[in-house]
Amino acid sequence: MIVCKFGGTSMADAKCIRAAADIVRADKARRYVVVSAPGKRHGKDEKITDLLLRCQKQGVRKLDFSASFIALKDRFCRIVADLGLQLDLEGDFDALEQALRDGASPDYAASRGEYFNARIFAALLGFDFLDAKDLVAFDEKGALLMDETIARLAEAMKKHTRAVIPGFYGSRPDGSVCTFSRGGSDVTGSLAAAAGKAELYENWTDVSGILMADPRVVRDARTIPAVTYQELRELSYMGATVLHEDAVFPVSSRGIPIRICNTKRPSDPGTLIASEAPCKMGTITGIAGKKGFSAIHVDKDRMNAEIGFGRRVLSVLEDLNMSFEHLPSGIDTLSVFLETSEVKGKENEILSGIQAAVKPDRVHIVNGYALIAVVGRGMRHAPGTAARLFSGLAKAGINVDMIDQGSSQINIIVGVEEKDYERALEAIYREFIPVEL
Repeated sequence: MIVCKFGGTSMADAKCIRAAADIVRADKARRYVVVSAPGKRHGKDEKITDLLLRCQKQGVRKLDFSASFIALKDRFCRIVADLGLQLDLEGDFDALEQALRDGASPDYAASRGEYFNARIFAALLGFDFLDAKDLVAFDEKGALLMDETIARLAEAMKKHTRAVIPGFYGSRPDGSVCTFSRGGSDVTGSLAAAAGKAELYENWTDVSGILMADPRVVRDARTIPAVTYQELRELSYMGATVLHEDAVFPVSSRGIPIRICNTKRPSDPGTLIASEAPCKMGTITGIAGKKGFSAIHVDKDRMNAEIGFGRRVLSVLEDLNMSFEHLPSGIDTLSVFLETSEVKGKENEILSGIQAAVKPDRVHIVNGYALIAVVGRGMRHAPGTAARLFSGLAKAGINVDMIDQGSSQINIIVGVEEKDYERALEAIYREFIPVEL
């Protein structure tokens, strides 16, 4: 059995939805489908979810949202008409409009795009419709109750051999709708795959898999044929966002692989994400990075002799409710790398707090860093990997400000100035990829 999920770009209009239906019908094992709300049809278009949230905001303020609601309703009605379906959604639209006038929550409003799209796709395929509100459980604070959700889904899937489930939302104990963060339909699909003990979880989107580097920087970046869950976590942490980061957990513990597929090019092999995957010794799996980091540099003679020095520095950040990313250090120096958004507006509190906690010889904050992660199982026990990485940066005339390597030895993270980010990413990619040509 295969569970497949179709993203917003794969559900943008009737033509896209028809293509998605052809993919489902092409393999009888594809028995459970999770769908997102319709995405943008073109660059200047608006996502259904954004339209819904605009209606909600206007409704709460008692403003007229009829223009936005008409655009929303017309979009779905046009999809139904273009697909030639005899599907009456008037009652659902009336209920939604009334709920918006009564001050519906943002979560409820945002969830309706998935709800309507799943109703439409179920009618097109001739599958049953299962409302995620009855299946995906959150607690009062909006945290997913994974075990309860998987149990509910498993029970429902036993009773419905073929079904479409809207992604992105579920409900709290009081019955109110609760949503995941954006992209959460990936998580719904993963939960369904775990509940049904699927052989495979297919995630259909608008790209033919996960690329080895950001295509906006490296235009000819190759597709990664196979990646482990651990490698994907490392790449996602540094900005690779093909899949929602929480979608891995329900399937990884159960050994269910994920395949990232392209709806527009269904014959492409895509990227397989699994517990184990083949690799070549010495090769990298992917490169990912992002800008917007700051560093707190702390200098003090004989720092290494002071027991608890690092803990006291970090306790200052903890008291300010801040999380750090990396902590490179020397004998007399310590640097704490954080996202600049964490630091902004707290500079004086940070500096005065550290001054009081450890009485450093010098403490200062530097903004404008970018971090780049080079990830790959093939790097482990492969002599010369780091040398190649730094050689590539040196050839491009790029200085490295920070180096960090995880204990798993499948990643090396370097910090560079933001102005060098794009050139650094390109230089690292070019250093490794020609070997594989």
